[in-house]
Amino acid sequence: MPVFDMPLEELQSYRPQRTAEADLEAYWEQTLEESRRSPLNSAVELLDYPVDGPQFYQIWYDGWREARICGWFIAPPNEGPFPVVVVYHGYGGSKGAIYNLLPWVSAGYAVLAVDTRGQSGDSTDPEPSSTGHWRGYMTKGILDPDEYYYRGAFVDCVRALDFVCSRKELDHDRIVLTGSSQGGGLTLAVAALDQRPKAAAARVPFLCHYRRALEVSDELPYWEIAEYLNRHPAREEQAFRTLSYCDNLNLASWIRCPTLITVGLQDMICPPSTIFAVYNQMPCDKEVLVYPYMGHDESDAQWEPIFQWFRGCIA
Repeated sequence: MPVFDMPLEELQSYRPQRTAEADLEAYWEQTLEESRRSPLNSAVELLDYPVDGPQFYQIWYDGWREARICGWFIAPPNEGPFPVVVVYHGYGGSKGAIYNLLPWVSAGYAVLAVDTRGQSGDSTDPEPSSTGHWRGYMTKGILDPDEYYYRGAFVDCVRALDFVCSRKELDHDRIVLTGSSQGGGLTLAVAALDQRPKAAAARVPFLCHYRRALEVSDELPYWEIAEYLNRHPAREEQAFRTLSYCDNLNLASWIRCPTLITVGLQDMICPPSTIFAVYNQMPCDKEVLVYPYMGHDESDAQWEPIFQWFRGCIA
């Protein structure tokens, strides 16, 4: 088995120095307080989906600074209140097809799957950037923490919990989070920024330890940052300062809910050391599932442990 990153025994003890700025906590307190002052303005449309029993909806709500966030919402056929799983998607993707969410319904969960702002789903991204960026989303607003793309994306995902808590058929004390890659990174960020999740499962998470990612990986999306800095080398310090506010390395110590993380030791897109750097900072009840032969394309073998993890957390 080739080892392109650290050996597993080194990964298990890898604790790099955090890169947090002194005002990180104030930055997120102010951001979330501004978000809380904005109305949710949710809307729900019943869908005619060809599966009997559950109720299927397309929903919208207001995200960060007038973004309009779209999602799928599925309620099981029985009487609630139901536990609910909030699902975040991978980089450049979308909430996907409804049928992919049906295993959660069969397990008794309601499901909310949301589109990340401006990516290939239906959510908008009206937030302006005062400077240019390289293709994709990693460098949009990279010179100013107040303008950085993932500031808004993180808040949009937190506000998904506001939508959950607006629904009477849902159990607001049994909210769990999951997602893969970017969705895994968003899962960790929401678990850090909000105390409502009962549990989280972050699969091969992205948005972790950016500096290390650029040392190890030459794959997109992290490489968008390298391409930008190759064109603007004098902006490196400023760019990494901005990135530090939305790096799960710096948010990990705020996670309190039980959290499961998966990692593939052959993953060159989200390198194992970037994930363990975050995992090793987390003070919560936690577990990591290590797949030595898995890259960024996930193994089906992870799903039974994830379902068992959530069952144990919300029982």
